[in-house]
Amino acid sequence: MLRPTHATLALCLSLPGLSRAADAAALWTGKVQPLFDVQCAKCHGPIEQKGGLELDTPAAVLKGGDEGPAVIPGKPEESRLYQQLAAGADPHMPPKKQLSDAERAIVHEWITALASTPAEPAAAAPATLRTFASVTLAVDTFLNESWTRQGLTPSRPVDDSTWARRVTLDLAGRIPTAHELAEFHQTPADARRPVLVDRLLASNDYPVRMRELWDAFLMGRGKRDNNEDRRRKNGWWDFLEHKFRDNRPWNETVRDLLAARPEDKPETKGASWFLYERRNEHQQIAEAVAPLIYGAKIDCAQCHDHPLAREIKQGHYWGLVAAFNRSKNVEGTSSVGESAVGGFINFTNLHKESQPATVTLLTGHTVPETWPAGDQKESDSDDKYLDAKAKVRVPKFSRREAFADAATLDNPLLARALVNRLWAALLGRGLVHPVDEMTARNPPSHPELLDWLAKDFAANRYDIRRLVRGLVLSRAYALGSATAAPPEAFAGSLERPLTAEQIARSWRIASGLPADDDTLRRATITALPDVLPVNYNATFQQAQFLTNSPVLTDLLKPAGDNTASRLAAFPDASVKVREAFLAVYGRQPDAAEAASAEAFLMARPDDAAGAVRDLLWALMTSAEFLTVP
Repeated sequence: MLRPTHATLALCLSLPGLSRAADAAALWTGKVQPLFDVQCAKCHGPIEQKGGLELDTPAAVLKGGDEGPAVIPGKPEESRLYQQLAAGADPHMPPKKQLSDAERAIVHEWITALASTPAEPAAAAPATLRTFASVTLAVDTFLNESWTRQGLTPSRPVDDSTWARRVTLDLAGRIPTAHELAEFHQTPADARRPVLVDRLLASNDYPVRMRELWDAFLMGRGKRDNNEDRRRKNGWWDFLEHKFRDNRPWNETVRDLLAARPEDKPETKGASWFLYERRNEHQQIAEAVAPLIYGAKIDCAQCHDHPLAREIKQGHYWGLVAAFNRSKNVEGTSSVGESAVGGFINFTNLHKESQPATVTLLTGHTVPETWPAGDQKESDSDDKYLDAKAKVRVPKFSRREAFADAATLDNPLLARALVNRLWAALLGRGLVHPVDEMTARNPPSHPELLDWLAKDFAANRYDIRRLVRGLVLSRAYALGSATAAPPEAFAGSLERPLTAEQIARSWRIASGLPADDDTLRRATITALPDVLPVNYNATFQQAQFLTNSPVLTDLLKPAGDNTASRLAAFPDASVKVREAFLAVYGRQPDAAEAASAEAFLMARPDDAAGAVRDLLWALMTSAEFLTVP
């Protein structure tokens, strides 16, 4: 019998978070399952079970395989599963790879814990939806309860100026102007935050900011400028901005995208671009639709059922493809037509079995349709369309429209997906993280809070503005930098890099200029294309742009009454520094910052304009400026 070394046993007992009294269910969810997903699921998961052994759930592990039990609760050294992880074991698992001592210790601790604690958590009784007077109160209550349970102390809140900068960046896509900050501080203290939020939500900046986010979420960054120009020219931007400006229900917006019906009204004609830009690639369409209506990618289910998320079947993938495979772009327009016939396809699973691709949603809803019998072929005819002479004909039975109804009228996942993504946009990560992996395998950090927000959002007619207002007025949104608490606790603000659009507008404002400049915006997007990345990694291209960009150089040339010109006119270095910090950061420098910046300016007495330019450049390309405060 193979036994662990003394060093391994010592490691088992000393690893942070692992103790003799560890809970088996918690260990499985937090440590063991993620390890098995990476190392074992390919051969011992839902798709394939070599040796009859499945390592996808605690029940499956305890059941064992063809050779009998894999685990003996409380006795890791006697458990085949653990024995075969040791170096030199025969057979050895995983094949051709050796787990680290820390990884083996996780399995050891879990098997030990199985002797005294349940393998899976007890099923919770269905929670009664609590009643709160506002979204803000619900968020504050649920998070405060979570912090108390975990013994966490949240960070201190930021001051008013920092909060105003944060919320203006989030809702207007730029830093506030000096005038806006002054107006904010002149508002009575107990009203200034809600007053600013309501002003921003009613501004022309808000729908543009939301359009920028959702254009990237739904379509991705355009690879070339002409992609952006085509979206603008064909009404896509106008469509999104109209929806956010008029605060149209989110389910209505999504239905318009999916149904893609021709409209004469300027504000809705761009809806079809969501499908049109994908150029009749029905699988691309299906893969883009899934995160929107389910909050989850389904790409992994193209060739087989999802290897980790059991609820996502191969039939769901091909059912989504079938929902759109009667659709075709209409040449000479930006419309997407739809045939009244055809589009009946089969897909083949790993067992070489052919199955019909019926339009079936993750909710279980199926779009009913009668398939042609045997070799029977359907014939197309004018009487199957609402207007047979229309350039873009609409079938009397539209599979695409039936799917759009099912996805937006009786689909609770739609609200959950929106709430989670919006939470991530405003607080740095989703309640489910990453935001496009909302599966049973990836539970939310705060389940009751997500349930409440999603149900409340749907019950209030999918009102995005109401949800945004509630989130930005919450306590969590106003907290300072995160403490040692885990990021999913939301006990402090999480670092969020600005988007290219936020940077471009904010550079203009810091330079004393009007916010919008298309040349600067496009150049910044080219260099800094990421929008809310799961993991942010700066590139050499980005560093080059920030250190040597002609468009930024132009902003910092003294001209008229811009910031560079105004600072250069001050004879006193201390005044220049103070005014520079106010213009760029909206705050005064601390003593160390002031001393360093003044020394920098005074070292260049013969090049006052160049010194001011370089000081502003340093401030405007700093981490403080390029992240949400």
